[in-house]
Amino acid sequence: MAKILIVEDNPANMKLACLLLHSAGHEVLCAVDAESGLTLARAAQPALILMDIQLPGMDGLAATQLLKQDPATAAIPVIALTAMAMKEDQEKTRAAGCDAYIAKPLRYQELYAAIDALLSRAAPQAAGPAHPH
Repeated sequence: MAKILIVEDNPANMKLACLLLHSAGHEVLCAVDAESGLTLARAAQPALILMDIQLPGMDGLAATQLLKQDPATAAIPVIALTAMAMKEDQEKTRAAGCDAYIAKPLRYQELYAAIDALLSRAAPQAAGPAHPH
């Protein structure tokens, strides 16, 4: 399966995201702030990043912009995770370069569907969807 980086500062949300990704068979990398997330993304080159928007210090939108400006990480799909699901937030995440947007609390069907869609788009040579429907 895919290597997925989760950038999330809330321990309960991190635990849930890790559990969902592990049970889907993915390799999970974890970062609790944007700076360590950027470092890990550059070093590990994950197939996908789940990025919390409200992070301490640098927020997830600023971190996503940096990822998309860096040739080493620009092609990695980023899914924005936010507790504030408003239309303006969705537009801000797209403007920052996020490839998808999921409101918290995480719903596993929505998370898996977004991951499958982005991973199949990023790697068409992959052998079909990870979660047959």
